[in-house]
Amino acid sequence: MTDNDASRRLPFAGLLVLDCATFIAAPFTAAILAEFGAEVIKVEAPGTGDPLRKFGTPTARGGDTLAFLSEARNKISITLDLRKPAGADLFKRLAAQADIVCENFRPGTLDRWGLSYEELSRRNRGLIMLRVSGYGQSGPYRDRPGFARIAHAVSGLTHLAGLPGGPPVTPGSTSLADYMSGLYGVIGVLAALRHRDVTGEGQEIDVALYEPAFRVLDELAPAFAASGRVRGREGLGTVNACPHGHFQCGGDGKWVAIACTSDKMFERLAAVMGRPELAAPDRFRTTRQRLDNRAEVDGIVAAWLGGLTRDEAVRLCVEGEVPCGPINDIADIFADPHYRARDNLVALDDPALGAVTVPGIVPKLSKTPGEIRTLGPALGNGNDAVYRGRLGLGDDEIAALKAAGVI
Repeated sequence: MTDNDASRRLPFAGLLVLDCATFIAAPFTAAILAEFGAEVIKVEAPGTGDPLRKFGTPTARGGDTLAFLSEARNKISITLDLRKPAGADLFKRLAAQADIVCENFRPGTLDRWGLSYEELSRRNRGLIMLRVSGYGQSGPYRDRPGFARIAHAVSGLTHLAGLPGGPPVTPGSTSLADYMSGLYGVIGVLAALRHRDVTGEGQEIDVALYEPAFRVLDELAPAFAASGRVRGREGLGTVNACPHGHFQCGGDGKWVAIACTSDKMFERLAAVMGRPELAAPDRFRTTRQRLDNRAEVDGIVAAWLGGLTRDEAVRLCVEGEVPCGPINDIADIFADPHYRARDNLVALDDPALGAVTVPGIVPKLSKTPGEIRTLGPALGNGNDAVYRGRLGLGDDEIAALKAAGVI
């Protein structure tokens, strides 16, 4: 079965996506659509391409980074200067055929280039445009630049990350807000496609980088509105449950996470520790009792773990039906049989690099599972297929566009 044959049976087969965005957020939306069958054309600046090509660990393939190879999966690349009138015109012709455009320029940028949604949808009533920006298309901060680290800060997430009394840190030192915005972008696209199925009309989707991170902060907003309480950094645990946090195992110095979110869970943990009396009514049976004596309870759990290795602790907790997991580093993950069984790591062959391992596809569909067919494309590898095959340009036209720096 060819790649095209395989992709035709996927749920987004037949959709054409123009990804003119850079770095991670909106391109991540396009990558997920591509995993489930959409044809994604990545529109990049001639000569340089998406800056993500140079962000992260470089490879022997023209310096393209492992980040780009992973995040631009299943796409083809064309080079096109949208700032030039001839480039904008070519983009309009492509958008007239497209279902979805993904962009993440600062608000107003595409408008200045004559590529506003109003202009593009005039030629294509059903066009859907995903717009991801630091602060959204409206509001007093709309013109400010934004990156994931800034979004973490503005959303309130960074304020919560770190140890009590210590400095705020970026959660995981990752581009979490970018990926979360890409996921919300997919939700927006799916909702817009459903609307288009009913009405034939496309629409714009407006995602601000800070909004998905803010959306997932538990009860932070209603708690402040109700009581004025400003939640701070809670470090290894949480103020809502106990014992509920990270504990070091003395047997090997490795760490585990334990989550006792109910009295029943603590009763099980007490039994696993060989201390069932800890769950008695006059000790720590209720969440309130445990929270009022958090230091003592956490100390008891820490002392028990001090005589165990991480694997021993996980085994005992799992056998006792206590939620517990190892705090994995990436080496642990590569050795984990569950990751292997779930295809969470996928190796693809690259002609220049050999096997390249990337994260697998989420979610898993029973009838139409997604596929990773290719790693991120070489810059401009789709120019001929798109400009000749899709737009019907001839040799002389393509040569003139190259000479003018448009493609």
